[in-house]
Amino acid sequence: MFLSVFDLFKIGIGPSSSHTMGPMTAAGRFLEELSGNDWPRPAGASVARLAASLHGSLAYTGIGHGTDRAVILGLAGKNPQTVDPDEADEIVSGVRARKQVSPLGHPAYRFDPSMDLVMDRKTALPGHANGMIFYAYDGDDQLLLKRVYYSIGGGFVVSEEELQRMKAPGSARTDTRKVPYPFKKAHEMLAMAAESGLSIADMKRANEETRMSRLELDEGLDHIWDAMKSCIDRGLSQDGIMPGGLKVRRRARQLHDRLQEQWQRNRPNPLLANDWLSIYAMAVNEENAAGGRVVTAPTNGAAGTLPAVLRYWLHFHPEADQKSLRDFLLTAAAVGGIIKTNASISGAEVGCQGEVGSASAMAAAGLCAVMGGSAEQVENAAEIALEHHLGMTCDPIGGLVQVPCIERNALGAVKAVTAASLAIKGDGKHFVPLDAAIETMRQTGLDMSERYKETSLGGLAVNVVEC
Repeated sequence: MFLSVFDLFKIGIGPSSSHTMGPMTAAGRFLEELSGNDWPRPAGASVARLAASLHGSLAYTGIGHGTDRAVILGLAGKNPQTVDPDEADEIVSGVRARKQVSPLGHPAYRFDPSMDLVMDRKTALPGHANGMIFYAYDGDDQLLLKRVYYSIGGGFVVSEEELQRMKAPGSARTDTRKVPYPFKKAHEMLAMAAESGLSIADMKRANEETRMSRLELDEGLDHIWDAMKSCIDRGLSQDGIMPGGLKVRRRARQLHDRLQEQWQRNRPNPLLANDWLSIYAMAVNEENAAGGRVVTAPTNGAAGTLPAVLRYWLHFHPEADQKSLRDFLLTAAAVGGIIKTNASISGAEVGCQGEVGSASAMAAAGLCAVMGGSAEQVENAAEIALEHHLGMTCDPIGGLVQVPCIERNALGAVKAVTAASLAIKGDGKHFVPLDAAIETMRQTGLDMSERYKETSLGGLAVNVVEC
């Protein structure tokens, strides 16, 4: 089984990989099909108007997650990897004012978001909680093309047909092209490591290098870290109120400045590492909440946990270098791929255990690996971190990726470091296998009420009065 490190770590914009990046990508896919000749249409017919409807979690928390904005940007021809966050509001305002989109390579299409973009909370689509439908009409408002897409977490988007194939018995959810170490589950990964004598990072590297050269892989990994680091640095430089109406103030910069003062005074601080972890994670997720550029790790809602742990490694461990940074990301991606293949990284599907829980497990694995952990210790670290996020709901207040999401990333980072530390002090033997924890997460997600899966219909979202 193969899921690339660059599938899990995608550069895009906030506040949500499933609710922002996914719908924007889906809109782009719809435009690509419109411009092709592979769909049937009456002779001489041409598309004049576009429309879209959002369903399930996308409808319930779409406004707070910026899904409406993402669809508009996508239909305007923008994609999450390259769109400038600072220009996004102006593009959206222009579409709303002109009531049309003019994507590059297409004619202008009528599209009035107030009428043509529907948050349909009554009609759930059967494939996934994050469903959306795009429509194309001719000048007489006759439907020419309709396509259903699902945003399945982490910025991944599949069509209705692709999802059906994924769910078919015996099908795989990932690329099945041959790789030297095709582990699907953690116990397979451990067996292959024992047989080959390679680390998890080395096996993952060997798999990746069947698709690209070593130079391309290393450059790509460095680019991912540069984007993560830039997000941390920008988050530490910003202050003010985050958008959305909750009036939540950014705190990372103020906390960072205070910690810098303590650092310069050289006063003992037994919680120093935890403080830095929390500040780094909060900086990323405040940027995400503001619609800034982030890296899915494995999602936007959980984007702060892994970069915080990696920055902690570079900050506090003198042996940290560029190679260890790459090994960290490769190891984390190996674990993230196993989780996504066998359970989910989507908060709308399994709750926040699938987002921050997965991120914490990935970060714990990466840190344990670069600290010299064996494959068994790395697997143990991931299991400890995931186990202690099991059952975590996704209940964002106001449908915004702010409360409890920002602080939750900070605690996920602290748990990851603790898990790695516990694992590295052991011999890799432990009671609960990582595969069992992943299967438990999947089952718990199935049993979890929809109210607690990114709909803002339960939990903190209804028990805290919005200010």
